[in-house]
Amino acid sequence: MNEHAFLAIRRGALHFTRGTYERFFSSLDAVVLLRNGNDLVVLPVHHPAAGGYVIKVRTGAGDRAVAAPDFFRDNGIEDSVEMTLPAIWDDDRAALVARNAF
Repeated sequence: MNEHAFLAIRRGALHFTRGTYERFFSSLDAVVLLRNGNDLVVLPVHHPAAGGYVIKVRTGAGDRAVAAPDFFRDNGIEDSVEMTLPAIWDDDRAALVARNAF
């Protein structure tokens, strides 16, 4: 699958549209955020006991957000930073990946 999406980082949270949620994380309640080199890796969490960051509904249109200020601060992205990142589904990692996010 080589599907593309856009992710936004604003005020320490990862934002994505309803369409992105439905394509990559449908019916899931959490994701794991990882830094792999300079890449942001967003892994779906299929079992609630596995932990991760909670996916919350942000708008009436169904857009979602993952509040993770600790993760972003630990990786050099302060709360004041706003950026939009292209991302692609990586079958090898089974994750949505934003290359060169850091």
